[in-house]
Amino acid sequence: MDYIWFNYEKPILEQLPYPFTEAAILLNPFIQMPIGWTDAKKKSEYAHVYPKLEESLQLGRPKSWKEVLNDTRIQSYEELAVALKTSILAFKKEFARPDLANQLNNNLSQDLYYPREDNISEFLVSDILDVLCSNGADTLLYSAPIFDQTGELPIKNITQVEVCRELPLKEIIITNKQRDYAFLSVFDSFITIFLTKEKKIEEFVNKKKWEAVICGPETYISWYFGKID
Repeated sequence: MDYIWFNYEKPILEQLPYPFTEAAILLNPFIQMPIGWTDAKKKSEYAHVYPKLEESLQLGRPKSWKEVLNDTRIQSYEELAVALKTSILAFKKEFARPDLANQLNNNLSQDLYYPREDNISEFLVSDILDVLCSNGADTLLYSAPIFDQTGELPIKNITQVEVCRELPLKEIIITNKQRDYAFLSVFDSFITIFLTKEKKIEEFVNKKKWEAVICGPETYISWYFGKID
């Protein structure tokens, strides 16, 4: 299955390839490292550090957007998404909100890091494997066009660390052979798109306790603004 590039002019559901019928926007968790981790990693006062995948999986924990809203007093998931994208210069000037970006960055808790830009979150991998094999599938398929990689991996007995080592989680789509479900990362974003062909996407979101926006008829990939003209 090929990677999907969603455009901003049509709702997400209108762009789903067969056999998918439902979609949800999963909010990738922030990365909370142990207190003092940043200072211990820095080689100089001005050095920039960011946890490697194995470091965040072994030492860190996921921190929800809801927790970050409470810490920063940003008012909504939409405003937090805009703050994140403004911080990485992903917007044209007319869409940017430097006030929200400053509010976010000035109030981040100690040793807290943004979710990985463009990536499926490493903290979602275990759940993704569970969902992909829920209908008896034993193989996952992936397509990562930027890295010109396609292939497959066994689902059973593979760990989330092994998946993170094997797959480029940036701009990638992952599905199973039956194409029951698919997960893909989104460029310049901090979300993972979850697709299903069955009418039970909300059931999965609730069961896995994911923070998510369930896509309706008017949900765009720019879900924080709606349609962008």
